[in-house]
Amino acid sequence: MLSNKIYKHFFLELSKYFLITLFTFTAIVWTVQAVNFLDLVVDDGHALSVYLGYSLLNVPKILTKFIPLSFLIALVLSIIKFENENELMILWTSGLNKLNLVNFFVKVSLIVTLFQLIFATIINPNILNHSRTLIKSSNFDFISSMVKTNQFNDSVPGLTIYVEKKSENGDMENIFIRDESSVLKSIENASSTDNVTIIAKKGRVADSNNPVLILRNGIIQSEKISEGDEIKNKIQTIKFEKTVLKLENVQTRSITQTKIQETSSYLLIKCFFDRDNKIILNCPRDHKKNDVLSEINRRFGMPLYIPIITLVLCFLLNPREESKFKIFYRYFYPIFAFLILVLAEILVKYSGKSFTNSLIYYLAPLIMLPLIYFEIIRNFLYENLRKKG
Repeated sequence: MLSNKIYKHFFLELSKYFLITLFTFTAIVWTVQAVNFLDLVVDDGHALSVYLGYSLLNVPKILTKFIPLSFLIALVLSIIKFENENELMILWTSGLNKLNLVNFFVKVSLIVTLFQLIFATIINPNILNHSRTLIKSSNFDFISSMVKTNQFNDSVPGLTIYVEKKSENGDMENIFIRDESSVLKSIENASSTDNVTIIAKKGRVADSNNPVLILRNGIIQSEKISEGDEIKNKIQTIKFEKTVLKLENVQTRSITQTKIQETSSYLLIKCFFDRDNKIILNCPRDHKKNDVLSEINRRFGMPLYIPIITLVLCFLLNPREESKFKIFYRYFYPIFAFLILVLAEILVKYSGKSFTNSLIYYLAPLIMLPLIYFEIIRNFLYENLRKKG
């Protein structure tokens, strides 16, 4: 009964440090990324709601990235706190087996490992894919929001728009449009034109399902290629009272193609092993298969290193009376555990180069786990024998 209360106390302290560290790192990185994502509004012309939604949907990815490091820091801080407050000394003198506490920390690390596996393999890809869908679906929503008064707006490649005035309900006045990539196409005149210049007194974006730009009282100057054997440029000017331009070809500079990290784990595994299936979405061919395998290893392999760093930090539970060695080991084991995480992060990029590299990446923590555990047992036994001697 007493041991259960002790483990509960340790678990609460460890969880407190873990959550504080994790959310602190996440908040800092998310703030920096949120500033970078402002380009979605400033350069790409997306609505503010799209920016906020896209930024928030990237939070789980940041959380997952910092789970191993946050757990490492939390475990170090917890052990140091227990030692400074003599809680560990009281436990040892009361007869609690150190290996029981080691096993407890390992069990907690397995919970954290499972937590990261679920996020990395299931939750993150789905949420990131939804964030990319948010960008795709907003291609037409940004038309009215991207237009800023008294500025030349070039958020869409090949299209420049200038508006002198714009009311709150979306009505625009004194509009200048330069289309150099045939982005806009007139419903009334769908013939091929290049370098179209449109000047209109009034206009507005209408019909959210099939967005169109309605312009009134203006002219269209287009450079048109004449038909026939002889090809020459011809400038054509058309006056209009009302014209309607399709916006179906209007797209932002934002990347709308789904990235590998935004693809579900099932599709990635299917993509890697079913090499001849060209129907699989976002399945790269040839050498880019390395990126697919690296991403699979990142999702399934990286979490396996959390129990390893936990066992390394468990060496801190073994008290050393010699002050010079005590200070050294207090820094040595946390740094060594941190280097393991750094090495795992570096090697995962190269693990996709071959199936052998991937196999080594998975086997390394599985082999290290029992070796380190037996070394902890040997270390504790040696310490007990030294004290008795």
